[in-house]
Amino acid sequence: MYLDAAKKQEIFGKYGKSNTDTGSAEAQIALFSYRISHLTEHMKLNRKDYSTERALTMLVGKRRRLLDYLKAKDIERYRGIIKELGLRK
Repeated sequence: MYLDAAKKQEIFGKYGKSNTDTGSAEAQIALFSYRISHLTEHMKLNRKDYSTERALTMLVGKRRRLLDYLKAKDIERYRGIIKELGLRK
């Protein structure tokens, strides 16, 4: 599987407060971004995989909602996670 427990721990450790911090908005956004990049690569190879396309669209929407929440709650944290993940150009 592309996303095992060790990779999740690494993502949560890097973007969250600790390795077990799975609930913070930054950690969830980072995890969603990792999954989105993986699914995007899959979609490049399998154009007609519509169930994955739908899952990817839903995941992008979840990340967007979390980013909107973080922007409204704390603009500095929002700017930090955007810069770290390189989501805006």
